[in-house]
Amino acid sequence: MYVRKRRRPVSEINVVPYIDVMLVLLIIFMVTAPLVTQGVKVDLPKAEAQPLDEESKPPLVASVDAQGQYFLNVGDSQQEPMSAVDLAVLVAAHLQVEPNTPVVVKGDGAVAYSEVVQLMVLLQRAGAPSVGLMTTPPQG
Repeated sequence: MYVRKRRRPVSEINVVPYIDVMLVLLIIFMVTAPLVTQGVKVDLPKAEAQPLDEESKPPLVASVDAQGQYFLNVGDSQQEPMSAVDLAVLVAAHLQVEPNTPVVVKGDGAVAYSEVVQLMVLLQRAGAPSVGLMTTPPQG
C-alpha cells in the first residue's frame, strides 16, 4: 500500500515583489532628487521679465539677503553665508570649468540697491561676462 506523507506548510515570505517595489522607488527618488532645489529665503522684487531658456545650463545664483549676507547655489554649504572673497573664488573656479554658465543675482527686496550693485561688480570681477537679475512675476 502506498502511504502519503503530509506536506508541511511553508512559512517563508516571498520577498521578490518587495524588492521590485523598492528598486522602482529607488529609481524614482534618484530621478527626482536633483529636481528639488534648495535656497535661501529671499523676497524678490516683482517685475515682468523673460525667463531663461530651459535648454541652457543651470545658472549660478548669487544671493544677497536682507542683512547683506552672500550665498551661492554651488557646493555643500548653500545655506551658509560666505564672505565676498569666498564667493568670488567659487564663481571664478566654476566659470573656469564651465565658462558659458549664466550668472544671476538674487537680491532681497529689502536690501539696499548698493548691496546688489556691489555683488554684481564682484561677480564681474570674478569673470562673469554678464550678470542677470532674478525677479518674481507680479501677481494679478
